[in-house]
Amino acid sequence: MKKMINNEISKTVLLTEYYDYYKNMLTEKQRQNFELYFFEDLSYQEIADNLEISKSAVHDSLNKTVNYLINIEEKLGFVKKQNMVKDLVDDYKKNIININQLIDSLENII
Repeated sequence: MKKMINNEISKTVLLTEYYDYYKNMLTEKQRQNFELYFFEDLSYQEIADNLEISKSAVHDSLNKTVNYLINIEEKLGFVKKQNMVKDLVDDYKKNIININQLIDSLENII
């Protein structure tokens, strides 16, 4: 059970990272549903009631949005690249790698 909860939390964190990068590529309705569900922690039913739409419409919209965010990250990889850059900078700050290794690695990422 604990592992399942940790996986859900990890997935949510990852999806919100994707959202931060790609939210401008979503429709207003997709952004609204995503934010209500993931940031405001409302249930499908609560969102449906607030927006006066069906619970299944909320479910479908969120599924499409989540799949879109995953697919666009797979294609563009901005979140992955940013995390790689952060890790490299951290390694440099901790003296794990030198400036030349940092530069070489950054060139490979870009």
